Amino acid sequence: MSDPAGPDPNNALVAARRVAKSYRMGERTVSVLRDLDFQIAPGEFVALQGASGAGKSTLLHLLGGLDSTDAGEIWFNGQNLARFTPAELAHFRNVRVGFVFQAFHLIPELSALENVCLPARIARMSAHKAMARGRELLDRVGLRERAEHRPYELSGGERQRVALARALVNRPDLVLADEPTGNLDSHTGAEIMDLLCSLVAERKTTLIIATHDANVAARAPKVVRLADGRIQPS
Repeated sequence: MSDPAGPDPNNALVAARRVAKSYRMGERTVSVLRDLDFQIAPGEFVALQGASGAGKSTLLHLLGGLDSTDAGEIWFNGQNLARFTPAELAHFRNVRVGFVFQAFHLIPELSALENVCLPARIARMSAHKAMARGRELLDRVGLRERAEHRPYELSGGERQRVALARALVNRPDLVLADEPTGNLDSHTGAEIMDLLCSLVAERKTTLIIATHDANVAARAPKVVRLADGRIQPS
């Protein structure tokens, strides 16, 4: 995945070029990513594997426009994210990227259906169309009968199914999944991975999963290993 000549943003859906990122922790500065190169083509499925603190989540956040680099560039479909206005970046995160998090991040006051529809409504999809799309996706993830339930009424696996549906409601080009099975037992985690893989394959969506779980990583045709903020040679 790492090219000695550096990624070519024009031949990748998303690319990181010589990216560096650090955080302040008290009086210390902790370097998380160091001169990192990464790229993924449209329709690819890649797993980022590495120990806790290796930089997996940080890289996902940068690729998805949730954070900005200290140095280097993030490109999406030939465009440099650093040149986006705040409104353009918000639209990019809402429409072009679907996020799946370990902690689900569902809004507790909203029903499962309302949680799924929220990104579509933010993107100004009509209420009728958003509801139809949301019900279709909840049906697809096996939650047709749970559409009106609040998150506290759902199991962990059901909440993650809602999160998958929400991530796909705007038909994004890229899905970023950060330890999507981390809060689930092994059986439920395997079911979630089956669903995630089948849903993105149907839509030919590009998928990047960050995981420390070797079984999850093994589902991906390509595995990229991070250690000490750098991609390790394969």
